[in-house]
Amino acid sequence: MANVLIPLAQGCEELEAVTLIDLFRRAGIQVVTAGLDEKPVKASRGTVLIPDMTLDAALKHEYDLIALPGGLPGANHLRDDPRIQRCLQSMAAKNKFIAAICAAPKALAKAGLLDGKRVTCYPGSLDDSQVKNLHYLEQAVVIDGNIVTSRGPGTAMDFALTLIELLLGKQPRQDVEAGLQRMVAGL
Repeated sequence: MANVLIPLAQGCEELEAVTLIDLFRRAGIQVVTAGLDEKPVKASRGTVLIPDMTLDAALKHEYDLIALPGGLPGANHLRDDPRIQRCLQSMAAKNKFIAAICAAPKALAKAGLLDGKRVTCYPGSLDDSQVKNLHYLEQAVVIDGNIVTSRGPGTAMDFALTLIELLLGKQPRQDVEAGLQRMVAGL
């Protein structure tokens, strides 16, 4: 069974966090949500999330993937937390999957993981002064090696489904997606 860590920072984007948690659990992935402290997390739109455990407790375990929800100021808290930075660098050294959506790729940039990589993020969250040889793409999801990035709340479902496919394969992704009844809306 795949194990995923989703750190939840005060001011995270709840649509991204909950979409990741929900779709991963539908796929049978073991998900651990971890708060940067012991408090409930008040997300960017006021939704209160209760993490499974603190980040300190969560970091005692191994994961196949770390997925960072964006939102502000949540992404800034992730970027500025030394434990998150150490975790990102450790995951990269082990060639584990590292994923970030919306403004959260700024945490990957600070960890030095995006230099020369193809990435996407919420427009304006990254620039050439933060990342050497930034290859910014305006796509919903971008995969470059073990780094996966996505644009924002509207791409959260595509992001989660892509990560499911990377962890478990095409069939589990298709199974989860079929249950969602996704359809293109027409006006």
